[in-house]
Amino acid sequence: MSVVIIIPARYASSRYPGKPLAVLRGVTGQAASLIQRSWKAASEVSGIDRVVVATDDERIRRAASEFGADVVMTSEECRNGTERCADAVEKLGISPEIVVNLQGDAPLTPSWFIEELVSGLRADPQADLATPVLRASGQMRADLLADRAAGRVGGTTAVFGAQMQGLYFSKEVIPFAGRDFAPDEPTPVFHHVGVYAYRPDVLAAYPQWPEGRLERLEGLEQLRFLENGRRVLCVEVEARGRQFWELNNPEDIPRIEAMLAEMGQP
Repeated sequence: MSVVIIIPARYASSRYPGKPLAVLRGVTGQAASLIQRSWKAASEVSGIDRVVVATDDERIRRAASEFGADVVMTSEECRNGTERCADAVEKLGISPEIVVNLQGDAPLTPSWFIEELVSGLRADPQADLATPVLRASGQMRADLLADRAAGRVGGTTAVFGAQMQGLYFSKEVIPFAGRDFAPDEPTPVFHHVGVYAYRPDVLAAYPQWPEGRLERLEGLEQLRFLENGRRVLCVEVEARGRQFWELNNPEDIPRIEAMLAEMGQP
């Protein structure tokens, strides 16, 4: 097995309990849960050998099994999606070349984001893991800033070095730009897309490290890799006219449903 996608999903989210089972409707008004739409997005990625939903909750397991997903039950002790992916790989007894973590709150993730992520990790032997970044338009930057001004935890932003190595990830909108931008104008802000491609050895090591100080402050699991000196490759991807947003809060549902309708998704 070369590449496996694991979709970690937990019910007991502090910000949005039951989020994986939240219902989204597309252009036809057809109802499908967040976890089902994320699984469908994963199933459309080329070059993938297996897609697995990893959860510790019987309600999610039952729902995922009903729409035909491959499901593995993981420990309730997993503190985040990366730890759940590591636990899933161990429980499945598999040894893939690359493990992709497609978090279950990103059903709008285009297939080419993941395909380019896997290609980027394969092309950079020095990288321990890879994650996509999307240059924010003026409108996306304004939306991120609006979330922060309203006290909502919205998207994550990333800054990286000359060799695309991740320097920092934050729920604040960084870097500081010092001016406003037109809605369609490219900005220096990069939206971090919550997908990861890991080499199995670094994924297995991750749960053994203590939670990092920055990871705890920001609530961002990827910071544990940086705090332990691992190289995170940022792969710049392009939306190709597609809109992208993650479901972080209940207020995001109408926005994502509008995007699904615009894309013609049922």
